[in-house]
Amino acid sequence: MFLKRLLIGFLTISVATPALFAQATPTQKKPNVVFILADNVGYGDLGSYGGGELRGAPTPRSDELAKSGLRLTQYLVEPACTPSRAALMTGQYSIRNGLSLVAEPGTPNTLSSKAYTMGQLFKDAGYATAIFGKWHLGGAPQSLPGAHGFDQYYGIPPDTSWDSAAYVQMAIQTHSFGNVPDKVLYDKGPWINQQKGNGPLERVKPYTMAVRAEIDNELTDKSIAFMKQQNAAGKPFFLYLPFSMGHSPNLPSKQFAGKSRIGQYGDKMMEGDYHVGQVMDALKEMNIEDNTILVFASDNGGTGQYFMNWDRLGLGAPDMGSNLPFRGDLGEPTEGAVRTFCIIRWPGHIAPGSTSYAMFSIMDFMPTFASILGVKLPTDRAIDGVNQIDVIKGKSSTGNRESLLTFIGPDLVAGRWKQWRYYFKDMARTGTGQQMVGGIFANAAPMYYPKFYNIEMDPHEDLQMTNYGWTAEPIFKVIQDYLASVKKFPNPPPSNVTNFSQPLGR
Repeated sequence: MFLKRLLIGFLTISVATPALFAQATPTQKKPNVVFILADNVGYGDLGSYGGGELRGAPTPRSDELAKSGLRLTQYLVEPACTPSRAALMTGQYSIRNGLSLVAEPGTPNTLSSKAYTMGQLFKDAGYATAIFGKWHLGGAPQSLPGAHGFDQYYGIPPDTSWDSAAYVQMAIQTHSFGNVPDKVLYDKGPWINQQKGNGPLERVKPYTMAVRAEIDNELTDKSIAFMKQQNAAGKPFFLYLPFSMGHSPNLPSKQFAGKSRIGQYGDKMMEGDYHVGQVMDALKEMNIEDNTILVFASDNGGTGQYFMNWDRLGLGAPDMGSNLPFRGDLGEPTEGAVRTFCIIRWPGHIAPGSTSYAMFSIMDFMPTFASILGVKLPTDRAIDGVNQIDVIKGKSSTGNRESLLTFIGPDLVAGRWKQWRYYFKDMARTGTGQQMVGGIFANAAPMYYPKFYNIEMDPHEDLQMTNYGWTAEPIFKVIQDYLASVKKFPNPPPSNVTNFSQPLGR
């Protein structure tokens, strides 16, 4: 049934999102925006963040990008793929859209038709818009990219992730569907999809492990073709390229297989770095790099040992990144899970080789882009992102954010206020022996008092600061403000894939 679920709801599309903001007249030519999103690449993976050559996988093109732009060193996301992508697209905490867990086919976790997204922001501002890669915000008709402002979509099933390429092979290996022929399984399994505007989702080809290995080549080629087409037409564009770099199974293309010294994860780092360079070269070739905001970031920190077993050669090289110097794995509320890299280049506006330690959330891109475009965001909902244009332009060292909350499913589990990190649930590994896992499989146990750490004194969170109880008051104020906003703008039912009190799909 899980394979059939992948194709349910793809045939009809809901009505378009209404215009929710007033548009102002920009004072200068609209900049193009290219947002490249890596997947589960840790803080310590890229060369510009202390990895690269040191990790056995050089990243010269992204290092070059960092030298020509701004490197954020306190860039914070949400604990997993769907939550971070929901926060990026809406400028809101993922729980405000019921997407605070990883979306799975057949569950209620899907983007609402009422959501206002970055795609709609740019489309309403006169931009051509496209996404090539991973959406992961649900496969219901009202959740698809075309229903949220994107003119073009090409990528993996919109309610799954990169590992779905293995679904059919796993089903065949385990004889899970009896005597069903392999051909039928591949026909019913995950396919590469495309969508034009708000039209129907069209199947292109089965999404197999062989396709997985070469997918980023396709996505990059389509991205460059889109940019060239829009540039030739004289139209500003918003390109969202959420490619596969970093997500298990990190099957590298033939060109990069065996290139690194640390196995397939390093190979994929080098391949993704190459694709970033291809985009940079295309912008330079078209002579539009000076009028293009280029962002390269990750959606989460790296996975832990629970996804390390994808080594295609069986040699034991772990398929996982480095979150150092921070603690934790993707799926947890720890600093290593929610703090990763982000590089922004905008020639003439961002000083080359600059660095900012300002706290910057993935949600902050939405209001920052709105400010650049000269538009106002909707007022009929809470917007948790803040305008960080002064950070980007080097006019502020602290920015407009000093706190951030972290949700997993229905629970507020952690928070940040300045350099202080608080936990309101105790995250514990599940299982026993070799099957003990953390990350997205960790359990949250209640506590009567929060744990808190100073991540500057103690980046790895090894020492609880029990004698600094006075620091709790500021984060409690942040929580009270959030709870007040929920009374004004109630959240939908939160993500919970073990509680069946709510219908499957909404």
